[in-house]
Amino acid sequence: MSDVKSGRHARTDLLIGEEARKTLSEKHVALFGLGGVGGAVLEALARAGVGKLTIVDNDTVDESNLNRQFIATEGNIGEQKTKAAAERIRSIDSSIEIIERNEFFLPETAGGFDFSEYDYVVDAVDTVAAKLCLIESAKKADVPVISAMGTGNKLHPELFEVSDIEKTEVCPLAKAVRTQLRKRGIRGVKVVYSKEKPVISEKTVGSISFVPPVCGMIMAGEVIRDLIS
Repeated sequence: MSDVKSGRHARTDLLIGEEARKTLSEKHVALFGLGGVGGAVLEALARAGVGKLTIVDNDTVDESNLNRQFIATEGNIGEQKTKAAAERIRSIDSSIEIIERNEFFLPETAGGFDFSEYDYVVDAVDTVAAKLCLIESAKKADVPVISAMGTGNKLHPELFEVSDIEKTEVCPLAKAVRTQLRKRGIRGVKVVYSKEKPVISEKTVGSISFVPPVCGMIMAGEVIRDLIS
């Protein structure tokens, strides 16, 4: 018989230690965006034992999401993404506290969020305006934030990198966000981005199962390591 202890977090405890994992159980992470990237971040944070999660999205599950989004199934097409995500996470660990915010984070809705409640902010939204406001709001509250850059039109997840946005290259989304952050005097933003050039026209965004989730898993790893460091 194996002498490895059993239990939900047994293997996690062997890797990072029980105290670090207990630290995660006391943390509150806010995740904005539940698409291919955000769904993977959510899954990883939950399985690692983060105790409280605020999830923010106002989209519904669409058939086109089935190719890459962890929360999407044939059975929940048309369902609110926050509801589908919460149900999935509760089926993994019912002890996690989940706060569902059925709204898009935009400059006009930002005032409804108290960023001082969060220990970490994950930006997995799509638009430049939302990203800028999200990053700026986290910075003002002195809360760590990590932001996903472009994952569409890519086939090589091994080319994702963690970087300061000031050091990014190639990615058009990173360039646009970087330019606007400079105008706002905002520095020191951690991002996950790819140097891969888009494989098709940037005007038509394609995606595949193994690219956005890898970005999400990399982001989750950064969040978890930062929270227990």
